[in-house]
Amino acid sequence: MAFRFTLRQLEYLVAVGRAGSITLAAEGLNVSPPSISTAIAQLEAEFGLPLFVRKHAHGMSPTQSGREMIREAALALAAAGRLTELAAQYRGTVKGRLNIGCLLTFAQILVPQLRRSFITRYPEVEFHQSETHQAALIDGLRDAALDVALTYDLALPGDLEFIELASLPPFVMLPAAHPLGQRASLSLSELEEVPLILLDLPLSADYFLSFFEKASLKPRIVDRSRDMAVVRSLVANDFGYSIANVRPQSNRAPDGKALAYVPLSGPLQPMRMGLLCANGSRASLTIRAFIDHATETLQTILPDLILRV
Repeated sequence: MAFRFTLRQLEYLVAVGRAGSITLAAEGLNVSPPSISTAIAQLEAEFGLPLFVRKHAHGMSPTQSGREMIREAALALAAAGRLTELAAQYRGTVKGRLNIGCLLTFAQILVPQLRRSFITRYPEVEFHQSETHQAALIDGLRDAALDVALTYDLALPGDLEFIELASLPPFVMLPAAHPLGQRASLSLSELEEVPLILLDLPLSADYFLSFFEKASLKPRIVDRSRDMAVVRSLVANDFGYSIANVRPQSNRAPDGKALAYVPLSGPLQPMRMGLLCANGSRASLTIRAFIDHATETLQTILPDLILRV
């Protein structure tokens, strides 16, 4: 059977499906938008199906058939990548494409230095990274768009393997000059009437709010953001406090204002950070090399990110 499409076209298809935009997909792949537009048009002609609904200002929404084609294209690309990986294994070489995902809340702290040390050690690896929320990381691992994800143990499905690296208890983030910022620790009851800036990411928000629910308390939520940097700046500018698990290296928000970090006391479930991957993925030499390297490297970094009572 002759295939009249290329892996490059499938890569463009998957990229547009994830980005929802030809422009954003082109930026992520470092190619021109017309190249991607042409590839999508050629695939639609080849398959005889509309794969996207074109929206105003270049937005692209997959059709029902398009969603299935994107999923299968991602699997086909992963299978093609495994051929390269298989050849590398026979040669005993760590090389090929590696797709690493990370939770948005701490990607900026860990991924760049982890990536640098890994590609220095294995220069023949083509390293790609993405930052998103937990549900998207799980979907990415399931459809083979991601090889490994660095994340928390939030709503982990049974078909994925979690390798724990650290246990991170929650702490309170306050303006440096706030009266509570000088305390050795704080309880939930002391925070019930204090304005809360909630990190509003899928599953993460539920985790933080569960503390109050289990204690039969109701937090006073005054604002929400999906961006931890924005949350930190709102806190530093005295709009409220927030709760987090990863302590930044700096005691300053992105706008330069000072923050205080205070341990949160009580019988609260810590967040476990680790590596998430598909069952059996460690059969890949390159994935196994990354897992081993990340485990070794992060064990020296993570203790500095933990704030304990």
